[in-house]
Amino acid sequence: MHQPLTPAALAELRRPRKYPAVSVLLPTHRRQPDNAQDGVRLRNLLEEAKNAVHSDPEVSRADRIDVIGQLDLALAEVDLVYAEDGLAIFAAPGEHHVWSLERSVPERVLLAQTFLTRNLVAAYAANQPFWVLALSADAATLWSGGRQQTPQQEQGHFPVRRPPVDFDPEREEQIGDTPSTFNDEDTRTFLREVTDAVTAVQAADPRPMYLVAEPEAISALDEVGPVARDAVAHIGHGGLAQGPGEALARAVEDADRQRDERAVAAVLDDLDRARGSRTFAGGVDEVWQSVTEGRASLVAIEDGYRTTVRDDGEHLVPADSGERGARDDIVDEIAEQALDTGARVRFVPDGDLADSGHIAAVLRY
Repeated sequence: MHQPLTPAALAELRRPRKYPAVSVLLPTHRRQPDNAQDGVRLRNLLEEAKNAVHSDPEVSRADRIDVIGQLDLALAEVDLVYAEDGLAIFAAPGEHHVWSLERSVPERVLLAQTFLTRNLVAAYAANQPFWVLALSADAATLWSGGRQQTPQQEQGHFPVRRPPVDFDPEREEQIGDTPSTFNDEDTRTFLREVTDAVTAVQAADPRPMYLVAEPEAISALDEVGPVARDAVAHIGHGGLAQGPGEALARAVEDADRQRDERAVAAVLDDLDRARGSRTFAGGVDEVWQSVTEGRASLVAIEDGYRTTVRDDGEHLVPADSGERGARDDIVDEIAEQALDTGARVRFVPDGDLADSGHIAAVLRY
């Protein structure tokens, strides 16, 4: 339930499934008393999903039994004690997935040939994920972090460990060649392995990366490859290769805040230049049109902006939730569509786009 979102995970979730691919979305709450009814609402939504599967004439008996069983398995994995702001459950023949999101979602049940992933895509973009490489003389670990997310240790290519050093005391005594902690050949080999592992991870999921290590280790890593040079910041703090995630979060907090402030300032500058060159769109209707036409190169959205609209045939107009044709998650639709057409999506603090309808875009033409 708490696995991190990655581009690979999103791509896998977005591929077509055998019908029915069931999506169940529920806004959740982190604290009492708001979370008191989350469990009841979740069970009610899952019953609604099961009834929809059961009554759909296009679903075979075997698939009906399978998918209803997958929904039960998904429910067993949910722990609302650790709820965040949204919950997504996906089920299809032979599979189920449970995701907890740091972004609210509309309450919904949908049967289709694909899972409803727009809310996950927007959550990934809003989280602004980063990597933390924690390095010591004998181990390197990689941690996945993001906004309001305690870094979690990455598996797969990491951890990378240096084999135990087998010193020759007699040789050391005779010729005085005791190796330094970071400049012997075994350590250089270890650091080259770290470089290769970082390269593989960044190729699959490119993110800004912070390097946390003693200055001597940072210098040694810089000598064997580009990892240290490519890092957005160096934090001269040793002893954190084993974490914990909370300590790494504190170590990179200032550097990440400064990076975020620089990025937001750059986005606002881009929007100002777009106004001057008449390549600017502001407000949900204009931005939606530019995104669906593939004309947006950058979309900026305030963190807390949500709105409900309906399409009147020419424009998106305000609507009430539950109204026929209402689209409760149009902002997440815009984020997903923008990313699909190659645009950058950037979430900025509330109020930064108040004069632009809380959402704006830079146009390619």
